[in-house]
Amino acid sequence: MSSKSSGLVVLSRKFRSYHTYVGLTLAILICISALTGILLALKKEFSVLQTPTQEGSTQNLSEWLPVADLVELATAALIAAHPEEEGMLTIDRLDVRPSNGVVKVLFKERWWEVQVDGKTGEVKAISKRTSDWIEAIHDGSIISDTFKLISMNAVGWGLLFMTLSGIWLWYGPKVIRARKKGVKTTSW
Repeated sequence: MSSKSSGLVVLSRKFRSYHTYVGLTLAILICISALTGILLALKKEFSVLQTPTQEGSTQNLSEWLPVADLVELATAALIAAHPEEEGMLTIDRLDVRPSNGVVKVLFKERWWEVQVDGKTGEVKAISKRTSDWIEAIHDGSIISDTFKLISMNAVGWGLLFMTLSGIWLWYGPKVIRARKKGVKTTSW
């Protein structure tokens, strides 16, 4: 066996070992990400994952109440329905849906959502946004933003490594066998 072939054999063994350990390490994160990704893809199909957007009384924004009033009404309705939340609510974002005539007020705490009619201020729905906590699991932010950054980069770089090392594990033995037979191959 030539020294080039023995070097390739050693390299292939190292890649196989690295490929195995990186793959086993990433398997948990990839499975969690895949399963939660499937649920997120289906969130609009099942109301248990995300409450359907309700219909308000008008799409004409000039007839709507001021946004601050709609937020106050949504917050008051949530506290009335769930008094244990009083003093603990922070607004995460507003999802204004002119085409539906509603504003969705989304809270940071426990993924509450209150849908309010833009014109009348009538509360159309109070619900938990299950899809939001599934998304937090999906991207790792349920633990922390630092974990999200590290885990998502590990998954991305790990998948790239797994792909490239997998190609080598498929192609490398062909090169080694060809060199053993004395067939000229590429310079890898």
